[in-house]
Amino acid sequence: MLSLADVLAARDRVNEVARTTPLEYSHTFSAATGATVHLKLETFQRTGSFKIRGARNRIGTLSAEERERGVVTASAGNHAQGVALAATRAGVPSTIVMPKYAPISKVSATRRYGSDVVLHGVDYSEAAARAHEIEAAEDRTYVHAFDDELVMAGQGTIGLEIAEQCPEADTVVVPIGGGGLVSGVATAVKGTLDDVRVVGVQAEGASATADSLRKGSRQELASVDTIADGIAVRATGEKTFPVIREHVDEVVTVSDEEIAVAVTKLLERSKTLVEGAGAVSLAAVLERAFEYEDDETIVPVLSGGNIDMNTLTTVVLRGLVEMGRYLKVRTELKDRPGALERLVEVIADANANIFAIRHDRTSRDIAVNAAEVEVDLEAHGDEHAAEIVASLEGHGYEVDVLA
Repeated sequence: MLSLADVLAARDRVNEVARTTPLEYSHTFSAATGATVHLKLETFQRTGSFKIRGARNRIGTLSAEERERGVVTASAGNHAQGVALAATRAGVPSTIVMPKYAPISKVSATRRYGSDVVLHGVDYSEAAARAHEIEAAEDRTYVHAFDDELVMAGQGTIGLEIAEQCPEADTVVVPIGGGGLVSGVATAVKGTLDDVRVVGVQAEGASATADSLRKGSRQELASVDTIADGIAVRATGEKTFPVIREHVDEVVTVSDEEIAVAVTKLLERSKTLVEGAGAVSLAAVLERAFEYEDDETIVPVLSGGNIDMNTLTTVVLRGLVEMGRYLKVRTELKDRPGALERLVEVIADANANIFAIRHDRTSRDIAVNAAEVEVDLEAHGDEHAAEIVASLEGHGYEVDVLA
């Protein structure tokens, strides 16, 4: 099983390429939770995520013959970029198989870091199957995204940094996909800090580790469905699962809505761009997915910031909806002069800002002498959103809340 000695041995190799990332106290999230929250900002890592650490450690151990033949791997994006850069820096040829629906930004970045990219399959598991075919056909070394002790050890160097930067940490909160990150971090912090707790976090739509721990053995999901594409993995690794059982105290899940709120709050309050997979740790803290004391020192690991801009737009909008800051309503108006103006006056009197109005006279669901109107509104929060709807209804409008 992975040991602290493995992580310590990885540190020098990892430091040749990876940065020591900052750990910052968050007044905003400390005030919101009552805990003392320090954010481990792996979003500032080279390639935008922690994956460069494990990739560098694995590639750094290749023999001369293995280096010449090159490496291959599969990834939804972050591991792809880590392997591509680590391999290019080491002068090693690399081929990365990515799912067809991987974010365009991650595919483009992987190519820019110097790797040949093959798009195959609908998710990580199907991409991995194709990568193993290339491994066999071309006699390349497979650099697993998580189920490799050298990769796990490389990721564990984050835990060494946390122990040095925040030795008073009570709880370290870590995202879980296949388990490489949490295995390495848990091994490192448990080996260097006294009485520290490690909490792993998964998306509800990709909860293989949580399911496996509950049932006592590794489980494979039939499919995954989450905005946190970086941790959308069907099964925990064969090598990571025993480490998780040994060193991780608890594994919890968060919903996509909760992840969207965390992404939005990080962007708005901390001016930090974090992808869905990287935000699950903070989402678990904000939603109290696990129990903690008011004075507890908590370190959420924000594991990556590589989010596609189109995805970011959707995620932030969903986050605003969940926070009561964005409201979409539908109602009917009599198709007569001044009807729309009166609706706008009611909305203005409720102190709401209008983003957009869509006016439709052709819907078959309304009377011939009526018009259907959808209005996108800015609100101050859930209470204000409810007041807006109540005001509209109080003025005789039948309101459907669409978002």
